[in-house]
Amino acid sequence: MGASVDLTSRIIGCRVCPRLVDWREEVARVKRKAFEAEDYWGKPVPNFGDPEATHLIVGLAPAAHGANRTGRMFTGDRSGDWLYAALNRAGVANQATSERADDGLALSGAMITAVCHCAPPDNKPTQEEILSCRPFLSETLNLKKWLGILCLGGLAWTEVNRLLGHKPPPFKHGQTSTFGEIKLVASYHPSQQNTFTGRLTEQMLDDAIQSWLIP
Repeated sequence: MGASVDLTSRIIGCRVCPRLVDWREEVARVKRKAFEAEDYWGKPVPNFGDPEATHLIVGLAPAAHGANRTGRMFTGDRSGDWLYAALNRAGVANQATSERADDGLALSGAMITAVCHCAPPDNKPTQEEILSCRPFLSETLNLKKWLGILCLGGLAWTEVNRLLGHKPPPFKHGQTSTFGEIKLVASYHPSQQNTFTGRLTEQMLDDAIQSWLIP
């Protein structure tokens, strides 16, 4: 638990990437009109979930007006709506919605992290920024003996496989990989680009989550 608290503190205090620091803080100052009365988080977003988790979810990065606003992974945006609804159907989340950091959402047996903990412009961190944030992902992967890791998107899939010492198999939805007792599962990211076009359906996401949960 102490290691996890220390990791959280170091993630929140990170200012290594100038472009991301400038962007996340500018977004927090200017705000989106729909949220102009709210105080934005505007800092790196730490891991979220059950301290006793055995299963990990790895996303890409906080959304500018989602987690960068609320301070909690996949909270306050459409991607989170999809992910937490699916986790609720699977019995991992106690509720299907994720609107604010104080809305009572809790995960059972799962934790959520990201390749990049700061909101990047156009949702695209640079390779240098990914490299700078990689130690946080590596430390998260080494926090405990994970049984399953769900990788949301090709970048998460590649980063996790490489950090675990794998040559990453080609990314495709539903692809699995193993590293010792750890089962890795690939899923399309629940971004609007994927969910609005039907590239990712509820059933596809549900199937990936079930595969992730089953040894």
